[in-house]
Amino acid sequence: MTKDKKAEVMDKVKEYGVRFIRLQFTDMHGILKNLAIPASQLVKALDGELMFDGSSIDGFASIEESDMFLVPDADTFSIFPWRPSNGAVARMICDVYTPDKEPFIGDPRINLKRVVKEAEEMGLVMNAGPECEFFLFLVDKQGQPLLHTQDQAAYFDLAPLDLGEDARRDIVCTLEDMGFEIEASHHEVAPGQHEIDFKYGPAVKIADDIMTYKLVVRAIAERHGLHASFMAKPIGGVNGSGMHCHQSLFTLDGKNAFYDANSPRQLSDIARWYMGGIIKHARSLAAVTNPGVNSYKRLVPGYEAPVYIAWSENNRSCLIRVPAKKGVSTRIEVRHPDPTCNPYMALAAMLAAGMDGIRNKIEPPLPVDANIYRMSRQDREAMGIESLPGNLGEALEELSRDEVIINALGPHIYTRFLEAKYDEWQRYNIEVHPWEVKEYLHRY
Repeated sequence: MTKDKKAEVMDKVKEYGVRFIRLQFTDMHGILKNLAIPASQLVKALDGELMFDGSSIDGFASIEESDMFLVPDADTFSIFPWRPSNGAVARMICDVYTPDKEPFIGDPRINLKRVVKEAEEMGLVMNAGPECEFFLFLVDKQGQPLLHTQDQAAYFDLAPLDLGEDARRDIVCTLEDMGFEIEASHHEVAPGQHEIDFKYGPAVKIADDIMTYKLVVRAIAERHGLHASFMAKPIGGVNGSGMHCHQSLFTLDGKNAFYDANSPRQLSDIARWYMGGIIKHARSLAAVTNPGVNSYKRLVPGYEAPVYIAWSENNRSCLIRVPAKKGVSTRIEVRHPDPTCNPYMALAAMLAAGMDGIRNKIEPPLPVDANIYRMSRQDREAMGIESLPGNLGEALEELSRDEVIINALGPHIYTRFLEAKYDEWQRYNIEVHPWEVKEYLHRY
């Protein structure tokens, strides 16, 4: 960190009367972690001299190599608007370094920077724009979440049907106070379900923003006496929560590399090949973009979630949609990620898949404009339309065979992630679930 950046942070701390700074980082499961320090320790933090126990973070370090350092990113300094102005609280997002002061390859943020740099060496920069959905649930007298949504409203409803309007407005205002450019917010399809969209940006910044967004949503919901959940499918029989990810590549001089006014559909070769890479690796990507047992309860036909590996300009039953707006806004929308994913890992994996498509000039199949949900299995097979994995175990098997996505995660994250997720899958499989008891206990 430069002297000017350090001075800028110190000036802000003094200007806003900051008493505490939260040094934040993200583990491989996409869970935000932090170390809170008083302002008196800020200089030490800015010099990257603050240590923490990496062995206590799942997927980071073993007990015999536990010391790690947090190195703050000064550009991520922000005040928490919901905390008291008297004794304000700020945060900075950090990279994790080893005791040798080397970037830790198991830090998802540092790993994403590595993959982004590989793309930049090919003259391309990834921009991403997520659509991150969530539910607002009521809580009991102890503040524990209930599986009862705040309202029974539907898509684009407004008050008095949309009872989350006030909470959503306060979330938007808080995000704007923290520097977000909010593009839209609305009630989603399912009861109690909401979406707030913010402007696209470079991959690392957007991954940071997703983590901040989830923190703000949950903090402000709690202040409204609600519990916000980003679980992919908390309620059966209604739509689950997705995190559709709009993405494009720009040249180093700021031109949209996906746009070609003279080509069919105004999509450049790079756009087609990138899409071809996403489609080729879609089944193994699912382990990263949909990392939980519950994720696959969302990826079923009938609830607007993508199941089939295809693309179209208008058809939302496909994995990839190409929005109509072209020119600088030319992009693809990858629709299967859900908000339980680690955004640093998900963006790294999708970027690597797309770049593999570009390097190897992988052409996508012909677009599918018919509703795939209404096709028979035989029709889909005749058209060569594959399905996403049906469960976490199947997705992990696909990941274990895909060298491109393995390399995108790096050896440390891949090994630890696969171990943790196979353990999750095994723990799920040995449980007897209420559905099984209801279905079989009396019958057999």
